[in-house]
Parts: sequence; structure tokens; C-alpha cells
Amino acid sequence: MTGAMYAAISGLKAHMQKLSVIGNNISNINTPAYKASQALFSEAIYTTLTSGSNGSASAGGVNPSQLGYGCSVGSISMDMSTASFNADGNNMHCMIDGDGFFLTGDKPAATTNADTPPKTTLTETDPQNLELSRVGDFKFDSQGYLVDGRGNVVYGFVTYTTATNNTMDNAENPKTSTQLVPIRLPIAAATSADAGAPAAGTALYPTLDSTTKMNAYPAGSGNAITADSIAIDRATGKITAVNKADGSITVVGYLALGTVANPNGVTRLQNGYYQAGEGAGNCAATSVGGAVTGYYNNKAAGDTGAVAVQSSGKTALITGGLESSGTDLATEIAEMITTQRGYQANTRIITVTDSMLEELVNMKR
Repeated sequence: MTGAMYAAISGLKAHMQKLSVIGNNISNINTPAYKASQALFSEAIYTTLTSGSNGSASAGGVNPSQLGYGCSVGSISMDMSTASFNADGNNMHCMIDGDGFFLTGDKPAATTNADTPPKTTLTETDPQNLELSRVGDFKFDSQGYLVDGRGNVVYGFVTYTTATNNTMDNAENPKTSTQLVPIRLPIAAATSADAGAPAAGTALYPTLDSTTKMNAYPAGSGNAITADSIAIDRATGKITAVNKADGSITVVGYLALGTVANPNGVTRLQNGYYQAGEGAGNCAATSVGGAVTGYYNNKAAGDTGAVAVQSSGKTALITGGLESSGTDLATEIAEMITTQRGYQANTRIITVTDSMLEELVNMKR
């Protein structure tokens, strides 16, 4: 008899957990790029009263007889499908139309190399260690870094130069580095009386380290250029800006998108971030529309460990707004009603079982 009560208790727990999922979905009805979750129940353990039989030459077979002990939450799955576009008129806001994530995180470690003059070289970053996000609320901070609304730097592929003075002064420039780095505006040249020195405010780009081909900036780099008319290209993720100092058009770099084998398997973190942990597969940094080609970390074909930069495929960007929440309010309200009734029915089982136990105790008076 108490088995019915314990089964009902497990049902109460499961329905409360499902209601928590529904409540979280509804509370995030206006959270940009929120991905709704769904709780699914599974049957709990069974006790076999009589086992089944295939029968014999003289007797027929019988089915097994089993008693169940309620239910539990079998899985809480996440729907990573693309939601609708919410236009807000901000040209620095963008939405991913398709699979993929923006790559965000802390700034990578840097070392001063032995070049003449010395330069600050950024170390290699593994996209597996970065945080994933679907919220493209971007801006450039006071140091010239592209950051999201929570202050994490946004990763991608930046423009570099082969000129020794870090300017764009020959036919071979500009180039796009295939090292995954935080996107940053070029450095503004300082005032200098040296002959041939670039004019104050001229954009200075990173070069490549002479030995490792990593992105290298002038040691003790100054302030970033003052940019205007910043735009993000939908098809390629290319970020362009106008340098206020001289009016030149600057190609800052290209946004990278992180892709995993199983987008629904990413692990939720706080503030709308995800992690490519167990269940999602390895995370790779891809180029929007295949705009950036070559091999990661500026390697050449045939180099040891050379891995080609892949295209994001049909996934593109929509600028001027953010992705809406993935919560379907009508569905959540309907689920809330059925969950409430399921919880109510389980309480009735406990009430009836209690009444039956009371009758059993009162049999002998």
C-alpha cells in the first residue's frame, strides 16, 4: 500500500522539477537569444511480481507482472534552433542566422619577443576554452577591444600588415591573420618628429612574429584609433570603420563563429554563456561565409599541425538587432496547466493512501 504513496511522492518531485523548468522559460520570455528547455519524464524502477514465460508444449506463455514506483525527470533538453529577429537599429548588434556561437572570453596571454624593435606577441587560443554566446550586443571599449554587453572580449580574425612600420604602405597589404584573437581596433600612431614616421592618429596594425607567426603588436602599444561609421557585414562578418584622424577606411577584422557537432549538447553557464563540454563535441572557430581562408595560426599547407579554417556554411549574420527569446509563451502556459493538474493528481494518491492506512489501523478497536 505504501508503494502507491512513494510513487506519488516521486511524481510530486518530478512535477515540481518540470515546473521549475517552465518557470525559468517564462521568466526569460524577454531575454535575448534565450534557449528554452523541456523536461521529459521517465518511468522509475519496477518490481517484478511474476516473470514472463514463453510457454511450453502443453502450456501457454504468460506475460511478466511488474509494479512501478512512480516517475522521475529523465532529461532536460535544450532547443538551440534559431529564434526570430528583433530589430533595434543598433548597427553594432547582430544575430546569428543558423547554427553557431560567438566566441568570447578573457584576453590571451602575451609575451615580449626578441624582434627589433621588440613587440608584444599574443599566444595561441584554443576555441574549446572560450565561452560561447548567441547574444551579439557588441561595442568597442575604451581600449579598442570589441566586447559584448557583459564585458567579455569577442574573438575573430584581425587584419595585419607586412610593413615594418605597422602601416598599410605597400601593395601586399592588408592581410587577414588566421590566428584566433580578440578583435581590436588598430593602434593610433603617436606624434613623432622622426623622419618618415607616420602622422599622428594613423592606424598601426599588428604584424606577425618573425619566428612563430603569431600576432605581434608594438611593445607598449598606445591607444586605439578613434573610429566612426563602424559596420559589420552580414555575409562575411567583416568589421570596417572610418579612422577619424585621417578619414581612411579600416578593415578591423572578421568575426569568428564557434561550431560544435551537437549544439543541443552545450552546457549552460551564467549570463547567457555556454561551454562546449562533454556531449557537445569539439569546438572549432569558423569563418562567416568562408571569408577567411588558409590555415589556423598562419600556418602554410604542409606545416606540422596545419588545420584549414572552415566556412560557417549557410550560417550568416543579421545586423541591426538581436535574436529574440526562444520561449513560446502559449506552449509554456499549456505545459504549466498540465503540470499543475499532474501535481494535483499525485497529491490525491497520497490522500487516498493515507485514508486507506487509517482504515487499516482502525480495523481493531
